[in-house]
Amino acid sequence: MRKELETLIKKSNRVRFIFTFLIIFIYFSFIFLIAFGKDILSIPISENSGTNLGIILGIGVIISSWMLTGLYVLWANRIYDPEVEKIIKNNEVTKVE
Repeated sequence: MRKELETLIKKSNRVRFIFTFLIIFIYFSFIFLIAFGKDILSIPISENSGTNLGIILGIGVIISSWMLTGLYVLWANRIYDPEVEKIIKNNEVTKVE
């Protein structure tokens, strides 16, 4: 039981770190572009468009955070929660005996 729990904690910490790193990387990359790459962000997406690359990338930051949140929830529902339930069920069985 203890070994399963430690393995699950390590796995969940690894997954959380990856998702946290990804969203921080995406967000700060956009912030650095705002600070140091204004010329890149001001490129219009087409000749007659008032929309520039900065707006598209900003929307991309928001959408990527939604997607990463959805992927984390999917991982938690399909992998993490069933493993927690299995550990709880195994622990209840050993308590009864």
